[in-house]
Amino acid sequence: MTVIKNETAVLKNYINGEWVDAQSTGTLDVPNPATGEVLAAVPVSSKADVELAVSAAKEAFKTWKNTPVPKRARILYKYHHLLTENHEKLAKLIVKENGKAFKEAHGEVQRGIECVEFAAGAPTLMMGESLSNIAEDIDSEMFRYPLGVVGGITPFNFPMMVPLWMFPLAIACGNTFVLKPSERTPLLANELVELFTEAGAPKGVLNIVHGAHDVVNGLLDHEDVKAISFVGSQPVAKYVYERAAAQGKRVQALSGAKNHHIVMPDADKEKAVNHIISSAYGSAGQRCMACSAVVVVGDGDQFVQALKQKADELVIGNGLDEEVLLTPVIRDSHREKVLGYIEKGVEEGATLLLDGRNEMDEFKDGTFLGPTIFDHVTPDMKIAKDEIFAPVLSLLRAEDLDEALEYIRKSRFGNGATIYSKDAKAIRQFREEADAGMLGVNVGVPATMAFFPFSGWKDSFYGDLHVNGKDGVNFYTRKKMITSRFDY
Repeated sequence: MTVIKNETAVLKNYINGEWVDAQSTGTLDVPNPATGEVLAAVPVSSKADVELAVSAAKEAFKTWKNTPVPKRARILYKYHHLLTENHEKLAKLIVKENGKAFKEAHGEVQRGIECVEFAAGAPTLMMGESLSNIAEDIDSEMFRYPLGVVGGITPFNFPMMVPLWMFPLAIACGNTFVLKPSERTPLLANELVELFTEAGAPKGVLNIVHGAHDVVNGLLDHEDVKAISFVGSQPVAKYVYERAAAQGKRVQALSGAKNHHIVMPDADKEKAVNHIISSAYGSAGQRCMACSAVVVVGDGDQFVQALKQKADELVIGNGLDEEVLLTPVIRDSHREKVLGYIEKGVEEGATLLLDGRNEMDEFKDGTFLGPTIFDHVTPDMKIAKDEIFAPVLSLLRAEDLDEALEYIRKSRFGNGATIYSKDAKAIRQFREEADAGMLGVNVGVPATMAFFPFSGWKDSFYGDLHVNGKDGVNFYTRKKMITSRFDY
């Protein structure tokens, strides 16, 4: 896609309470995926910029760690109010830079706000434990303390929700934070920082450094960064985990997915079709909880035809149009990669039931790809094994639930899985045997709320403590044990 643009504003980094120019001069354009309009230019910052941000965060930590927990919570309550007040504005900004439909962007904003709600419970979340008389006249207590400076590296597909998985809880626990948002969706991140500052956050508590590889490596290598939270593709997640963990940092690295939805013979077919369509094609399939593989159990030809018909009826276009569900993929380079997968699926012998390439000529200004469905996919095919991260759906056939569960077990990923059924026995077997961390029963997107951990398994997660919930609190704090004798 070629775009002729006028002079474009270059975004700034936010360090120690001020918007400052990056020390490097390189920039990347930030286009609207639906129109090609260049919205801004994002700086490709250097390790020198990271050093400035970490130094500011380290200095701020000296006082922030001793700030009373209720005072931290009050800042988060104010932040919650400001986010709620700007709900529609934030959603529209997500649509412009990410491309997703407004309804989904609106839902993303709500999910982010819920993360702040959870973090605002800091006085309860930070509570320790105690036990008297562990021995005669001896008591034992546990207190929580923050780690120090924490780094967050976030993806393009949820530019609001994922950063809010990270910095509100980390800061509520007494840490200071350096955020590296995706260079593809930097505008929303800047807005989040502006509102957090308005809520009363002190200088240096939250910093933002835009960029790419140099910024990532700068955070991973910096000795004053005590923990790294990451969300992104599997190869990068593995890299982040290995490089940061090798230096003794805490790491939570959320990775790729290949989520299987099992459709049992007794399923409500109409509802299952609707859930699968929304899960597979919402956000253009660019989410780690998207349905990307459907396992049809038994004679499923009628169900498959209903699914194809529903997909063929999807309205494609700009996410600001209320009727639109299927929006563009993030960049032309990603679309080219996806086209390669479609060609590979045909080459491997899968039946191309619906070809999204046929829709591309109608939408020349944006990076669109129509809904694509492959039928009679086998587990050994590349389209069945890899995360494609696009509106491409693979249909596999299984004789029974045991065979369907075996497909999930063989997958290298273990983020999520869903079953559509009314049979209690089948549902329980699925719950007990499905080899994934987040399961759905007649639910299209079984993503957890902020008070539960987002708990992917296998190659969908690298680390020990997941984001959100009690896992998140444990990740951002360290424990100190006090044993006291009172018989002196």
